[in-house]
Amino acid sequence: MLEVSGLVSGYGRIGVLHGADLSLAEGSCVGILGHNGMGKTTLLRTVMGLLPAKAGRILLDGAEIQRLPPHARARRGLGYVPQGRQIFPALSVLDNLRFAIVAKGGDEALVLEEVLDEFPELRRLLDRPGGALSGGEQQLLALSRALCGRPRLLLLDEPTEGIQPSIVEAMIDRIHALRRKGLSVLLVEQNLDFIQALSDRILLIHRGRITREMPPAALADPALVQEFVGTHA
Repeated sequence: MLEVSGLVSGYGRIGVLHGADLSLAEGSCVGILGHNGMGKTTLLRTVMGLLPAKAGRILLDGAEIQRLPPHARARRGLGYVPQGRQIFPALSVLDNLRFAIVAKGGDEALVLEEVLDEFPELRRLLDRPGGALSGGEQQLLALSRALCGRPRLLLLDEPTEGIQPSIVEAMIDRIHALRRKGLSVLLVEQNLDFIQALSDRILLIHRGRITREMPPAALADPALVQEFVGTHA
């Protein structure tokens, strides 16, 4: 479904990705682990088109998309939940969702009902400003807003950051349910339990390159985790 080869990207003259390669099959979840500053967020932002690819190719369903703007990639089936959620704090929950639906196009009432069926806890919050929600509620809003675009591949950047454990568990269940309906996921995450629970395979990124692939069960090895991730299992 997604093929990334030789991807080079960064911020101005500061290079971050130096030839990253990865693939993701339809219906799968691939996790990405690595120390801070190794290129995890830059990789997702470049795949989404928020940063330009200076070299390399990004193929979605066999078609090159590395020159397309973000909105065109979204129309082809990419969705993105950025680190820090980046909802519109002054807009209501409903308007946050409506904004995403209008941006993609489609039957507003139908899409809204589909998303609220997936995230029923948002129904009672529809009139509340996004900035008044708890961190966990904001993350659920960010996920549901991304789903308003009806993506086939969802890019998730540190979705458990600052979220209480009960919400993390609920997110695992929710993402598994979405995957059973056909959603594919590319996940950047430092919460080892979360990435292990969701991923079919895990890629390690180091200095802007994918250097190793391992099964989720390998995260049970504390020495390996300390070496490649920089945190304790």
